[in-house]
Amino acid sequence: MRPRSAVWLALGWVGFALLPWFAGSGTQPALAPPSPGPAGSALIDGLTNGRWWLLPVALPLLLALAVTALPGLRARQPAVLLAGGAFGLAWVAAQGFAIGLDGWAWGWLAALFGPLPLGQGGYGAGAALTALSFLFLMTNGFAGLGFMKGDRFTAGAIGLVLAAIAAFVFLPVGYVLSGAGDTGTGGFSAAALWTRLAAPDIWRLSCLTEAKSCGVVWNSVFLAVMTGIATTLLGLAFALVAVRTGFRAKKLLRVLTVLPIITPPFVISLAVILLFGRNGTVTLGLAEWFGIPVSRWIYGLPGVLLTQTLAFTPISFLVMIGVVQGIGPSLEEAAQTLRASRWVTFRTVTWPLMRPGVANAFLISFIESLADFGNPLILGGNFEVLSTKIYFAVVGAQNDPGRAAALGIILLCLCLGAFWVQRQWLGKKSYATVGGKGDNGIPSQLPRGVKIAAYATALPWAAFTFVLYGLILFGGFTENWGRNNSLTLRHYLAAFDLSWGPSGLIWSGRAWGSLFTTIEVAALSAPLTAAVGLLTAYLLVRQRFAGRGAFEFLTMLSFAIPGTVIGISYILAFNQPPIELTGTITILIICFVFRNMPVSIRAGVAAMSQIDRSLDECSLTLGAGSVQTIRRVILPLLRPAIVASLVYSFVRAITSISAVIFLVSPKYELATAYIVGRVEQGDFGLAIAYSSALIVLMSVVIALIQFAVGERRIGRRTATPVTLQEKPV
Repeated sequence: MRPRSAVWLALGWVGFALLPWFAGSGTQPALAPPSPGPAGSALIDGLTNGRWWLLPVALPLLLALAVTALPGLRARQPAVLLAGGAFGLAWVAAQGFAIGLDGWAWGWLAALFGPLPLGQGGYGAGAALTALSFLFLMTNGFAGLGFMKGDRFTAGAIGLVLAAIAAFVFLPVGYVLSGAGDTGTGGFSAAALWTRLAAPDIWRLSCLTEAKSCGVVWNSVFLAVMTGIATTLLGLAFALVAVRTGFRAKKLLRVLTVLPIITPPFVISLAVILLFGRNGTVTLGLAEWFGIPVSRWIYGLPGVLLTQTLAFTPISFLVMIGVVQGIGPSLEEAAQTLRASRWVTFRTVTWPLMRPGVANAFLISFIESLADFGNPLILGGNFEVLSTKIYFAVVGAQNDPGRAAALGIILLCLCLGAFWVQRQWLGKKSYATVGGKGDNGIPSQLPRGVKIAAYATALPWAAFTFVLYGLILFGGFTENWGRNNSLTLRHYLAAFDLSWGPSGLIWSGRAWGSLFTTIEVAALSAPLTAAVGLLTAYLLVRQRFAGRGAFEFLTMLSFAIPGTVIGISYILAFNQPPIELTGTITILIICFVFRNMPVSIRAGVAAMSQIDRSLDECSLTLGAGSVQTIRRVILPLLRPAIVASLVYSFVRAITSISAVIFLVSPKYELATAYIVGRVEQGDFGLAIAYSSALIVLMSVVIALIQFAVGERRIGRRTATPVTLQEKPV
């Protein structure tokens, strides 16, 4: 047996025979007194406490041990590991879902096998470790039979990602979507499903001929397309200015670009209202100085588009900057050596090589816009979108989970359509520009028209962002922003006050508890998100296997579902055996990892598409394995994607609200939930003060991440662009 398989077999026995199989109250048998040590293991529970259904878990472990100990069976080891791992994993899952706290989970099982004397709780450490060992025994057997070219690392990585997506994306979303055809009595009806999917207010097109609003689907698609175009163009303009021009204030420009992504929820919308609302500073100023009538134009499509563009442009920038940095200057130099002008070089060389980044940036912004509900909730007015419809169908007076599930299915279809369009636009062309040959080229200057357009797009937006955030920071020091602008520190003292007591320093501010919990969750989830996302990107770009397209779409599934639906689905799926996580910090970490993973994947795919596959092949030819090739060849070239993944996942873990509003608990309250509570109670000053403190905190963390990861250095690509002498074509 290979060493890795032997290790996983040993861990499987540890999980089955030594560690507690159930978590919490389910660790000890219901009919026996609590006892320490291995009393709660599956082996002891099955032999002495009547939980006979746990004993078949030992069969695949015994088979794997037999093919190792008996020389005559070693030739069959891969097939036995594959079959045994699959059976063990299936049995652990089946018995966990079939038996609940009170016995059989489904009535037909009780009728078939009779009642059980006792039930079981959720999975514990023993069940988790045993299931993981079965998974890797199965993938090792799969690779041992010759699949994946015998690469056990690749087979194991694919199996791990698929199992994680199945458990923490497909399973909870399935709980919600399965209710789309619910008749209200627990049954399923195709007619009820069709009625919900074909509701007139979803697909209405009367806005084209009458003064009425369109259906929520067309509103959502139009808003998402406009947001995707605006954010992609802005992200590209910022990336070009930051990488391909001699602009002196590049660091300040990057800070202003990333500011919206580190802003807690509702703050941008609140600032926009206080600037452009009926009583906003800008609105009243225009009315007084120029006689422009006061209106509510900010409520509806314009306001939502503005705030979404502010919120999602940093995501496009983080994706695009790595792509622009990766374009080989030698290709542009070759084109200009052949007497191509700077414009022809940009149009025929530079722009085609940026297509993966443009496509990925648009796709991310498109799906983010579809899934966003905070900005439409505050500024939408009569402009309804799918995310707010789903939210009110679940938590509003309608209380119709079936309608929310049907709208979720439509949202999934829109995501699939965007994914397909992106694949068609990119085609099967190669975009590799980072090869094994040394590249000492210096990037050339942009064409004059492109440079002017980039400056004209990026700099005004940066100035607007600077003014907006200046006002936000100012609002934390005012008594009541917009009404009483006298300066005060009471909001910061209420949130972050410190005092000394008999035992030492006392964190007496009201916000300290939620801040510490938020930092802990973000610090744990960010590395996991980046690791899972970049590993998945490696599998998508570097490996060829059956079902790769479906695998890629599954990785985007959590991104296509609104955060409120994700939160509710986690409550439905993980509030009962076999996976009980509600009320713990684990469910918050898992939610953030799989909610933010798609951005890490798209950033990794965009960056890895530019790295020539020959680098991997050279490393493997010289005897390095897949793990060593990733560590020593690919990861150093993926530093922009690593920074983007870590920054985005850390920041989103601090600023997200929709996905976790139903998952927080009194013990684990997050900063965003605390801020929303302050906003709901009208305490805008404390909310803005807390948000300002979070902005400063995240700015420091982003700088530390950038310093720790470092920059990718490819020849002299980071040097100041030079202007080559143009010659007529």
